[in-house]
Amino acid sequence: MRRAAVVAALLTLLVACSPGPSAAPRADPDPARPVVSLAFDLADDLRGATGRERVVFTPDAPICEVVLRAWPNAPVSAGEGSSLRVDAAAVDGAPVAPRVEAAGAPAGAPGTLVSLPLPSCVPAGRTVTADLGFTLTLGPDADDRLGSSRGVAWFGSAFPLLAWVRGQGWSRTPAASVAGENAVSEEFTLRSLEVTAPRGLAVSGVGRASGTTDAGGRTTHRFAADTVRDVAVAVGPYEVVERDIAGTRLHLFLLTGTRTDPDRWVAELDTAIGRLEPLLGPFPYPDLWVALAPGQSSGIEYPGALQFGDTRPGDLAGLATHELAHQWFYALVGNDQGLHPWMDEAFATWAEAVATGRPDEYSLAAVPDRLDGRLGDPMTAWGDRFGRYEDGVYVQGAATLLEARRRVGASAFDDAVRRYLAVNAHRVAGPADVAAAFRDLPAVTDLLTSRGALPPA
Repeated sequence: MRRAAVVAALLTLLVACSPGPSAAPRADPDPARPVVSLAFDLADDLRGATGRERVVFTPDAPICEVVLRAWPNAPVSAGEGSSLRVDAAAVDGAPVAPRVEAAGAPAGAPGTLVSLPLPSCVPAGRTVTADLGFTLTLGPDADDRLGSSRGVAWFGSAFPLLAWVRGQGWSRTPAASVAGENAVSEEFTLRSLEVTAPRGLAVSGVGRASGTTDAGGRTTHRFAADTVRDVAVAVGPYEVVERDIAGTRLHLFLLTGTRTDPDRWVAELDTAIGRLEPLLGPFPYPDLWVALAPGQSSGIEYPGALQFGDTRPGDLAGLATHELAHQWFYALVGNDQGLHPWMDEAFATWAEAVATGRPDEYSLAAVPDRLDGRLGDPMTAWGDRFGRYEDGVYVQGAATLLEARRRVGASAFDDAVRRYLAVNAHRVAGPADVAAAFRDLPAVTDLLTSRGALPPA
């Protein structure tokens, strides 16, 4: 244990080659952000759920419809047997017939884009309330963000997700065939998340737990959050470990017989946050929910929540650091993951490399010529070739950012990253916001432009 502590301290010093978090305060959440109430009632066999949702939304531009995304119908999730169907909808109390478009969904699957037409267009600043009923189906043994296996259900982005981006309007980016996150969402207040499941099962959610009630052999678990972009849930016979790590309350949900014991999980997560905070600033959430998903082979991030497969001890440090880095890149500062995937994946991989002391694993010279300059490609450009997507975005992106950091110096580069995170906190950023953060470091913007991440000046 003493040797491990020394190693961790040395790695932290590697991160601290810059002066530390800048003094710039983070932007506050939008006081006009949507308010969402959400409920899932799981089937006894955990193969699906019925759901209810209310969205109270005040647009900053005139609208004639309400647009939501049904991401379980994207190609990868649909291919694993998952789906999301909107069964009923109303706007301001009046029933409406949802219009569903494929928007990248495969043939035979429900569409990923659901629009609720308004009786008449409404001006900016007028609040609209949408109510929806939906049915969620979870694919068996799925290696995906949704699934059901071994008496466990796990699901994220598994409800109609409001697709508004302030200053831009409705996002209609089609779902991609390659594995990865497609979503874009403004932050919202999660007024309530209710998950009803068979009694005796543990439930992992987001935000703060706010109590349970029992009725008819089932238990309803309640959560709430001040500001999140998405919601993740896991239900099953978990062993639950709760600890305070790096100023955050960890809720860890593991299964009996997993490869890595609970103490190792706690230690790795604690160490990872401790390495990332000197680089990126304070951890964004007071609660962190981490759940094992039996069908997954890697890890998936949500605001204040993570899902992992049954990770080997030797793989946990890097994977945990990467997924935790997403709590800053996508959770705190959002982006259109389908249109600009490099903005979260490249920065998260860069942060992982710096925080774990392994920047030499990424080199621009190792990027294949056929991928050179494609860092800014949308997810749809990669077809279903995850290997190319990984090399073109994760690897090329981390190598580009690491090289830019080397050219301008760690102190200047890291300070610009922290300013980017502070200025754009709680909003959806775009490539222009990255360019603005590095405006005084043209060597960085020139390199990002040459790699296709930023448009030519």
